[in-house]
Amino acid sequence: MMLTINGVEIEDTYAEAFTMWGARIIITAKNLKWAMEAATRMTGFATSVIGCKCEAGIEGEIDDTPDGRPGTSVLLFARSKEDLAQRLVERVGQCVMTCTTTACFNGLDSVEQVPVGGQLRYFGDGFQMSKLIQNRRFWRIPTMDGEFLVEDKFGVQPAVAGGNILILGEDQDVTLQAAEQAVEAMRKVRGVILPFPGGIARSGSKVGSKYKFLMASTNDAFCPTLRGVVDSAVPEGVNCVLEIVIVGLEIEDVEQATRVGTLAACLPGIRRITSGNYGGKLGQYKIYLHQVMKQDVSA
Repeated sequence: MMLTINGVEIEDTYAEAFTMWGARIIITAKNLKWAMEAATRMTGFATSVIGCKCEAGIEGEIDDTPDGRPGTSVLLFARSKEDLAQRLVERVGQCVMTCTTTACFNGLDSVEQVPVGGQLRYFGDGFQMSKLIQNRRFWRIPTMDGEFLVEDKFGVQPAVAGGNILILGEDQDVTLQAAEQAVEAMRKVRGVILPFPGGIARSGSKVGSKYKFLMASTNDAFCPTLRGVVDSAVPEGVNCVLEIVIVGLEIEDVEQATRVGTLAACLPGIRRITSGNYGGKLGQYKIYLHQVMKQDVSA
């Protein structure tokens, strides 16, 4: 059955998502400027686990922070609990502790926990101090502008990565406009991040390569310039394809982001919206476009 929204075809397919581990980090500072500075640094070089070891993004501003100061939340994802613990220590230590006036807190209520402040405390060289507040342990690490307050342990949980939509448009201008509108809508959904620059990936990938040393390579089926050369998934009249990858703490959050983003991307000049998958061989989750869009789709 052909399903459309505002004249845009929604393909009857699914995004193939898979399990990772995720954490929420609350960063506060003297003002929002410095909280965002730390968050921006912490989420740098974190677009894909393929080359960056983790995927991260700024979830949004926080009004009710543990210390009552301006703050923001960051979501960080990695392949395993052990990998996530290592990335947390590295990025909190290098990007938050180094940023003036900041403090850092666990933002996830989870049974599973990993040590973060409990590792970073050694930077205090014996001058660090422990503080227990409402059964939560914090470390006060002396710094040249005062001290860095960091929570001892951070909650972690299984999460969902690899949610995605592919926007197929007549030209680059309209496709980029649609992708930007989709990103704006998706970023209002709590619990998810869009890890690529501006939330958009131009260089979508497939698993494997003709070169044995590469684990991933260009998704040639969706490269308009290769239409006629490969087994192309790009229809005639489509000259630009942009992808939005979604990572979230819960499958429901990823599905909601898929829904609102797809709806926002249905502009004149967009021919089709689809999702990338690997035939069910890679991921544990299938996010069916027709199912998540059923409230907004007309036959």
